[in-house]
This record gives sequence, C-alpha cells and structure tokens, in this order.
Amino acid sequence: MPRAKTGVVRRRKHKKILKLAKGFWGLRSKSVRKARETLFSGAMRSFNDRRERKGDMRRLWIVRINAAARQHGLSYSVFMGGLKKAGIELDRKILADLAVRNPEVFAALVEKAKA
Repeated sequence: MPRAKTGVVRRRKHKKILKLAKGFWGLRSKSVRKARETLFSGAMRSFNDRRERKGDMRRLWIVRINAAARQHGLSYSVFMGGLKKAGIELDRKILADLAVRNPEVFAALVEKAKA
C-alpha cells in the first residue's frame, strides 16, 4: 500500500490561510509562514483590543461628563459625588449621552447634584 502524504490537505490549509491574508503587504500575503504569523498576531491584538475598548469608552464618557459638568460650574468628582448622595444611579454611558444629546436634562441633574 502506498504511503499517504498530506498533499491535498496541506494545500487546502495553505489556501485558506492565504485567502485570509489577502491584501497584506509583501510576503505577508504570499508566503504561508509569514501569513500565518501575521494572522496569529492580528488575532491576538484584536482579542486584547476588544477588552481595551471597554476602558477607552469609559475614559471617553468621563471626559464628556466632566466637560458638561464644568459648563455648569462643577468638577466631575463633585458632580458624581452629588449624584450618589442624591440617590441617582445612572451609569457613565447614559450620563455622557445625556450631556451630548439632552443638555437641558443634564442641567437638571447638575442642579440635583448641587442640592
């Protein structure tokens, strides 16, 4: 019985990798080894960055809330402390959205936080 080599299987795997690497620069799109390395590192970065995005969004919300609160004469920390004492439990995402889209509602919240 002849020895079975991995010719067809390996070619299919290589074609799949090269198809995913289409558009990469230089050997990264032509050499299977370089394409595989690039795809692995890209997958790792996208996995890590999906988690990092959550922190980035939180920082953005805090910046927006701080800017809107300072227009009404409060700092971010004083504003958030005032909301907590007033018993208003809104997360930063909602507060940032209110600051951008509904400034009059945000102004009412600032008044509650001041009181």
